[in-house]
Amino acid sequence: MPTTGVEFAKVSYTPEGGHLILREISLALAAGTTTALLGRSGSGKTTLLRMVNGLVTPTSGQVKVHDKVVNSVRSTEELVSLRRSIGYVIQETGLFPHMTIERNTALAMELEGRPKDERERRTREVLEQAGLNFDALRTRYPWQLSGGQKQRVGLARALSLDPAVLLMDEPFGALDPLTRAEMQNMLKQLLVNLNKTVLLVTHDLGEALFLADRIVILAEGQVVADLPAREVLESPNPHVKDYVSAVRRQMVI
Repeated sequence: MPTTGVEFAKVSYTPEGGHLILREISLALAAGTTTALLGRSGSGKTTLLRMVNGLVTPTSGQVKVHDKVVNSVRSTEELVSLRRSIGYVIQETGLFPHMTIERNTALAMELEGRPKDERERRTREVLEQAGLNFDALRTRYPWQLSGGQKQRVGLARALSLDPAVLLMDEPFGALDPLTRAEMQNMLKQLLVNLNKTVLLVTHDLGEALFLADRIVILAEGQVVADLPAREVLESPNPHVKDYVSAVRRQMVI
């Protein structure tokens, strides 16, 4: 297995008719590790993440997943195959309201033509990994679940095809603090067990420190900090110090 799970090689992005969003980003994410992307709104975090599964194509540079150049993929078939090989969890969950929880979770497997018994077995497995009871929820619909339950279903669906890479874009941003903490605890243990390469976009430094091995901060489309999570609180980097200071200020009662 390649030692690098995801690599950005001098990646820049300027949308047609727009201003530069990313400038020569170079990062290599070790396989089986979790990297958190932080930065102000508009710093380019989500744009960079969406390049991994081909939802955004860089203007220049290369994006690689296990040594395969994502932005060289041209055919629709290859692109669909690529996206199904990468788990993707978003804040809004993206669940289909007219589908049951079982079908929502198994949809990627259904589209791949997996047998019904395999879909049911795997759906049970991933829902239970996400802390949900398959038998209790399989026939329910998204509107019948709490916000935390829906986010767990979204995570289970992203894991259904057992991807090596998992993209998470503010997955817990809409949850209340207690539910968010529960989700973070569940995810941390799950990632230890599953050994995925994870790229997590978050505005929450505390969440990043709890979940990630590595912290990368973007500002105005450039990497301004890149360091192990264990070094963040004592880092002299001014961008890191600003984040730490803001978190500590929030904790003063």
